[in-house]
Amino acid sequence: MITACTLPYAPDALAPAISAETISFHYGKHLATYVNNLNAALPGSAFEGMELEEIVKKADGPLYNNAGQTLNHNLYFTQFAPRRDNNAPKGKLALAIDKEFGSFDAFKKEFTAKGAGLFGSGWVFLSAKADGSLVITQEPNAGNPLRSGLTPILTFDVWEHAYYLDFQNRRADQLAALWDIVNWDVVSERYAER
Repeated sequence: MITACTLPYAPDALAPAISAETISFHYGKHLATYVNNLNAALPGSAFEGMELEEIVKKADGPLYNNAGQTLNHNLYFTQFAPRRDNNAPKGKLALAIDKEFGSFDAFKKEFTAKGAGLFGSGWVFLSAKADGSLVITQEPNAGNPLRSGLTPILTFDVWEHAYYLDFQNRRADQLAALWDIVNWDVVSERYAER
């Protein structure tokens, strides 16, 4: 059985970047629906008993959409922590970001621009290649970089339900606010485990 992640913080801990009301709807209703739909579709399918990541890599149609949304949301909700001042990556991840993008600020600018510029709904990801180099991708709908052989380590959700209660139609403002709550320890662990 596939499950939703457990939130590693209180529902109100990410405000003002993400309010408790948004957590209630986004995590409590949207993610729960994807998980329930996925679990209802798995019995008797070729994907029954597979890990979530394998389903995302191999499935298509509604089963893929629900698996992709479940994985993407699990990655999303577990990568945050209450606001930190001077919030930035350290160590090997910081070096890889500097090497690929020139600086952390240049990386944030490109990542935010790609998230704001994605037409319609979807996700923007920072992913690692097998050699440790980094790439930013725009993934429409339930897309995930796993399908391109990449390891996703950071993602921002650009579906309206992720930000509309807090930022209305100001997607770029919401993306900018998320940098204050990224838990770079979690992102660094994902990078190290690739």
